[in-house]
Amino acid sequence: MPCTLSLICEDAGVRLDRFLGGVPEIPSRSAAQRLLREGHVYLNGERCQEVDLKLKPGDQVRVDVPEAQPAEVLPEPGDLEILHEDSTLIVLNKPAGLVVHPAPGHASGTLVNRLLAHCQDWSGVGGVIRPGIVHRLDKDTTGVLVVAKHDRAHQFLAEQFRKHTVKRQYRALVWGILTSGEGTVDAPLGRHPIRRKEIAVRAEGRAAVTHWRVLERLGGVTSVACRLETGRTHQIRVHFHHLGNPLVGDPQYRRSRTTHRARLHQEAQGALAGFPRQALHAELLGFIHPDSKEPLEFRTDLPQDFRELLDVLRRHHRPTS
Repeated sequence: MPCTLSLICEDAGVRLDRFLGGVPEIPSRSAAQRLLREGHVYLNGERCQEVDLKLKPGDQVRVDVPEAQPAEVLPEPGDLEILHEDSTLIVLNKPAGLVVHPAPGHASGTLVNRLLAHCQDWSGVGGVIRPGIVHRLDKDTTGVLVVAKHDRAHQFLAEQFRKHTVKRQYRALVWGILTSGEGTVDAPLGRHPIRRKEIAVRAEGRAAVTHWRVLERLGGVTSVACRLETGRTHQIRVHFHHLGNPLVGDPQYRRSRTTHRARLHQEAQGALAGFPRQALHAELLGFIHPDSKEPLEFRTDLPQDFRELLDVLRRHHRPTS
């Protein structure tokens, strides 16, 4: 069914297509560009088709999403660890190495490709008959993800994410010893001014709040549980990098010093150096079901590589909390 989205820009200088591509109801930046080219987008009441137009804080954007069309993305068979499925949504445990949505450089082999092959009862999201990706996990982040099967469910879930009423908890392993038992990072995030593929703490960025709690201190690293109050791109990774305690294995937001390595046993050093991805797992997701209005909560165990890394650290470094 067609729908209308009413949005307000909070950031200065963001491109219109990038802004729309970050809205949960619009599945990708390319889909946003298509909506712009076809004349479905209005800026401050006037039709706008400029994909690279720079927005100002307070700009009002309206999108008239048309009737869903067949997806351009092709179904591809692949394993899915499904935690729950009904006629409205699918909840699954995403493995490391799986890109959620097709994008330049990842036109196939994504979670969306696998979902299209898994079932055929998608009724249209964001103007295209395809799975409704309500939120994203980075390629190498594992854990719980919910996907809507139709536009009404997608909008209902997206509203919960916008209002920060979704319960989300992550497990992470960070470099260094966090001396406090718990804390909060309240630091706005925006696109890095030079490295445009990265996110950085910026005064003019969007509000971002991460609450964390120490689970174990293991030599020169700390195991933490994180609860998101907001859900910005790369939020946990950037916030801990900002603290000076970047995530173990993070290829993008790396630690700049090796001061903690000397505290670690040689085997632990090798295991940490060889960990192939950021040590981040979305272990819990809770939300209200779009149809039944019942609260649902899903929890997953740490993946095997994360558990094995913790076992090595515990074997050589007595855990302290």
